[in-house]
Amino acid sequence: MAEIIGVRFRNTKKVYYFDPAGKKVDEGQYVIVETVRGIECGECAVANKEVSEDVLVKPLKSIIRVANAEDLANMEKNLRKEEKAFAICEEKIKQFGLDMHLLDVEYTFDGSKVLFFYTAPERVDFRELVKCLASVFKVRIELRQIGVRDEAKLLGGLGICGRGFCCKEFLHDFQPVSIKMAKEQGLSLNPVKISGTCGRLMCCLKYEQSSYEYLLKITPKIGALVETADGKGEVVDNNLLTGMLKVRLDRNPDAAPGKYNRRDVKIIRDAQIKLNREEIAALKDIE
Repeated sequence: MAEIIGVRFRNTKKVYYFDPAGKKVDEGQYVIVETVRGIECGECAVANKEVSEDVLVKPLKSIIRVANAEDLANMEKNLRKEEKAFAICEEKIKQFGLDMHLLDVEYTFDGSKVLFFYTAPERVDFRELVKCLASVFKVRIELRQIGVRDEAKLLGGLGICGRGFCCKEFLHDFQPVSIKMAKEQGLSLNPVKISGTCGRLMCCLKYEQSSYEYLLKITPKIGALVETADGKGEVVDNNLLTGMLKVRLDRNPDAAPGKYNRRDVKIIRDAQIKLNREEIAALKDIE
């Protein structure tokens, strides 16, 4: 077991573990730590506790100190500088006529570097912009192009469910989501209904996918050939959650399909769920 504290940094819900170095840190306090981006100030989200060493990414870095009044004042100072830097960068982008949209600006805690986050439809040659910004701020400049999913995570907002974006509220990392998931879950393949505000497939398609995969294993798919108490037939509709099937019987194909529970039929030949070329072409931009 190892003693840790969990630290959360701005614009992210992800919690990173650090060695408290013998210090007692309460939830909500700020601490100074060293990260891959340099010295940073983060908020303690998890107070001192012991966890199994199996869940830790080693070596575990120690905190430098608990933030003091001077550190907190420096954070506030950086926030004010970021507002000014944002306005200046936007002005320079227009001056150079660059096709890019500035989203956010971050100063590192020690003020040695400024990071500008932006989106753009394609690659941007910002070398002259970097030179100009470096001459204005007299520090290291870094421009980072991010995708539409990261943009939504950075800015936040409300999803079609009425709740805050999952990526902003609690998701640590983006999980792979595919059109096949939507089809396996029986959803309409209407881009408006299965894509989020970011224009990509909704992250929540992933949440219940394992349950649907299990149900698909035990439920005859549409097009499957099954044996029922009334004879053989083809499954023309199914409800994965209730297990109810509609089967068109071979002996009377013009009659209304009979209703059966999946427990009461035997699969002779199952079908497969596939995307056709038209579906792939229509939805390729949101996957």
